[in-house]
Amino acid sequence: MDMLIILFLLTSAALPLASPDPNDEACLTHVSQTLKDPLKNLQNWTKPNFANPCNGFTSYLPGATCNNGRIYKLSLTNLSLQGSISPFLSNCTNLQSLDLSSNSISGPIPQELQYLLNLAVLNLSSNQLEGVIPPQITLCAYLNVIDLHDNLLTGQIPQQLGFLSRLSAFDVSYNKLSGPIPASLGNRSGNQPSFNVTSFEGNKDLYGYPLPPMKSKGLSVLAIVGIGLGSGLASLVLSFTGVCIWLKIRDEKMSAEEGKMSHPMPDY
Repeated sequence: MDMLIILFLLTSAALPLASPDPNDEACLTHVSQTLKDPLKNLQNWTKPNFANPCNGFTSYLPGATCNNGRIYKLSLTNLSLQGSISPFLSNCTNLQSLDLSSNSISGPIPQELQYLLNLAVLNLSSNQLEGVIPPQITLCAYLNVIDLHDNLLTGQIPQQLGFLSRLSAFDVSYNKLSGPIPASLGNRSGNQPSFNVTSFEGNKDLYGYPLPPMKSKGLSVLAIVGIGLGSGLASLVLSFTGVCIWLKIRDEKMSAEEGKMSHPMPDY
């Protein structure tokens, strides 16, 4: 038995560690270029470490977690980071969790995140992100957490998000979203978890279950009828007045003509 254990340890030690992945290097390089770090929380994020960020399951970069030599988790939360999210983040193809919450990151959510096919957690909450929610992220079929609350996102919630069968946590509250809440999110069927008001509140132009229905921005039916009747009555009065004036003018002209004809014909 002891010999078997020793043989196993020797064999394990002889196995080579996973070599650095050039995609991870490109990903980390571009992320560091687009993010600004005024408090110098990412001092170890340097080019030599980008080329070899992992040693097996150990990461040389704060906020990064490795799995067999590849970056599989980035958690850069509450670091006062600024700048924008690089579309080259999609090069970290083994990434399963991305958490950039509670910073001051601005700009759009890159649609290139769709290439993170293993992504299960996407948390970009409490930033200053603008633009629309890219519908392409629904290609990340393993997503079970999408947290985008407390940003400046606009437009409608993509219908396709409701088709993510693994989605168990969803929050887009306190943005500037508008339009209807997709039924596939607000009223899910089967064993899929439903999302309540807290997932959608704070968007004044968003409506539909579980929020109240769309508020009518136009006039009420009674008001419209009243305006119609008022306009019709005004038109009738104006028309009647016009007819009266026309009749009076006609009568005056006819009287003048009759006055001319009543003079005696001269003798020749």
